[in-house]
Amino acid sequence: MLTKREITEKALELGFADVGFTTAEPFTSQQEILEERKESYGWTLAGGLDLAGGTDPRNALPEAKSVIVLLESYLEKAYPPALEGHFGRCYLDDDRVTKDGMTKRLGLFREFLKQEGIASRVPFNAPQRLAAARAGLGDFGKNNFLYAHRVAGHSSWVVPLPVIVDGEFTPDPPSVAVGCPEWCRNACIAACPTQAIRGPNRLEPKRCIAFLTYFGRGLTPPELREPMGLWVYGCDRCQNVCPRNTSWMAQERPINERVTAKAGSFDLSCLIKMDREFFLNRVWPHMFYMSDKDLWRWHMNAARAMGNTRDDRYIPALASALRENTDERVRAMAAWALGRIGGVTARKTLEMHLLKEDGVVKTEVRSALDNMPQARLEEKQALPGINGQDHSK
Repeated sequence: MLTKREITEKALELGFADVGFTTAEPFTSQQEILEERKESYGWTLAGGLDLAGGTDPRNALPEAKSVIVLLESYLEKAYPPALEGHFGRCYLDDDRVTKDGMTKRLGLFREFLKQEGIASRVPFNAPQRLAAARAGLGDFGKNNFLYAHRVAGHSSWVVPLPVIVDGEFTPDPPSVAVGCPEWCRNACIAACPTQAIRGPNRLEPKRCIAFLTYFGRGLTPPELREPMGLWVYGCDRCQNVCPRNTSWMAQERPINERVTAKAGSFDLSCLIKMDREFFLNRVWPHMFYMSDKDLWRWHMNAARAMGNTRDDRYIPALASALRENTDERVRAMAAWALGRIGGVTARKTLEMHLLKEDGVVKTEVRSALDNMPQARLEEKQALPGINGQDHSK
């Protein structure tokens, strides 16, 4: 029978940052939370994600005796700044489809266990962060992320991977607690633009920006568009502002070449007009929570992000989406974005469509025109050379 030391050495050899052990007892506290908050989490079951079933390791492996938790540190290399502001870092090098990175190493770890007579399962619906805390690998932040105890600068830039096994190992001391310093004045809670974080161990998933980017239903409500900012897929805001993450984020690190090589495919101007082939070949293998049936949501998210940049260079792409996209949710968001950017060109584009559109798109066009910042329009009209005058003097 393998020892804990041998298992740990193998995991570290394969590139995992840390390893912990816990029992295969049900995660009863998670069961109670899911039962208490059915209204917030009921959508998961309808979407094929049985979170309640994942709270009992024996549902995945009837002979389960222990859970080995591997910790993957995913901010070891730097990502292109242009991508970090639009996509959650944990998705930028996600290989669960391509299987050429962490997934491959996880497979080698399980093969190692198998050769030693230990059966294993890695259920997608297990409570990953709670398993890691119960295995003593870290504690929680008020933003509900796991903060590592020994690696990644004690930061939250880690992904726990529970491996359920039929071998019995002495559990490590648990650390299921909120470990934020008393002097922190709820930085993550205050910084959440959509007020999704309600307090330690309390999150309203349907208001979380990450949830809204890939699971949001229909046209994004007006009151959430500006707060969602530039995020297209995922969100790191509550981790970015956390004092516990400061030292690790400040570290000098080499660039992630894998991510840099695909950066061009994730430019907003590409995303707003990408077709099914482009999506399936370049985007979906890395960010797969949305299928090709959800291209409209990608287009809509890109349009919203463009609007929130307030950058004139996106006006042609937004005008094209308003004119050519077949989905009214995308055209409606393009109209909103043009109004948010403002200026003479945006106003003319919207006015041209006011008589062409109907339904929700016409409503958004009219609203964009009504709410376009007049000061920004006047500022652009007063640029040097406008109306034959030089206003720079």
